[in-house]
Amino acid sequence: MNAIVELSGAHVVHKARSGGLFTRDRVYALTGADLTVAPGETVGVVGESGCGKSTLAKVLVGVVRPTSGTVSFQGRDLWSMPPAERRAAVGGSTGMIFQDPSTALNRRLTVRQILRDPLDVHGRGTKPQREERVRELMSLVGLPRALADALPGQLSGGQRQRVAIARALALDPGLVVADEPTSALDVSVRAQILNLLLDLKERLGLALVFVSHDIQTVRRMSDRVITMYLGRIVEESPAADVTDRARHPYTRALFSATPGLLDPIDPIPLTGPVPSATRPPSGCPFRTRCWKADGVCADRMPDFSAASPPGHRFRCHHPVEEDASTRDLVRQNHQSHPREP
Repeated sequence: MNAIVELSGAHVVHKARSGGLFTRDRVYALTGADLTVAPGETVGVVGESGCGKSTLAKVLVGVVRPTSGTVSFQGRDLWSMPPAERRAAVGGSTGMIFQDPSTALNRRLTVRQILRDPLDVHGRGTKPQREERVRELMSLVGLPRALADALPGQLSGGQRQRVAIARALALDPGLVVADEPTSALDVSVRAQILNLLLDLKERLGLALVFVSHDIQTVRRMSDRVITMYLGRIVEESPAADVTDRARHPYTRALFSATPGLLDPIDPIPLTGPVPSATRPPSGCPFRTRCWKADGVCADRMPDFSAASPPGHRFRCHHPVEEDASTRDLVRQNHQSHPREP
């Protein structure tokens, strides 16, 4: 089955002002990303703040152009298309749900206008058909029809995010990218929005890229989980195996930080902050915080290694043993970094 979108060696480097007026640092936001998203699957993306998750999401939907590397969209090189064709291809086939619906929605437009806008821009249907599509979208995401003339400021946070989801679905896309879609919502509303996304994915046959720092939610939502660290994809694993069979130390540390109620353990502590994206460490970027790191980790970034089952790959010179429990890893970490009395 052909991929909806495929990244190959995608790099994103920004220029940011540093201390001097005329000097600019390079920010390595994404480094050598390879990723394929197939029709109908859900790919979860996890990592700490600043690891490149949002940059990856924006590259997938054509919002950010990679500095180098390619983005293939339905088999065609996205950035070799003429601009108008690229906008029509991506805009008509992808949708994006942003983190904070209060800033993602135009506060001066009514719900009806917000949902009709993509249809107007892409010339979909007649005016009566567009009005009918607005009604369909509101019903699809569980919004009462009485809210059609409401402004975003008159809605609750959960209702605003339902509007944002409906807008992302307006053109019947094959791919939806959700970038931290529940982090700005109250805890009581998050489960409703996540269940809505799961339901819509099944009913509409969507491919979904779900970006979040909430690793247990990503595991529940996804078929595959991508772990990112300092702009790099460091592991890709079937979601069912990511907790107990992940091979990269960083993935194991992330998942250990979410305690289990039946068998609670101390998390694997990560010492020190995430390094600067303007001056990433040599070799493996995780080595400055890894209890397994040695000289070879500083010399070069490891290539991907394949693991079982198929579709599981990781980049680590000293991977976690396949049968190692998280409890064993906590013990190893404490032995490598003994706590002061």
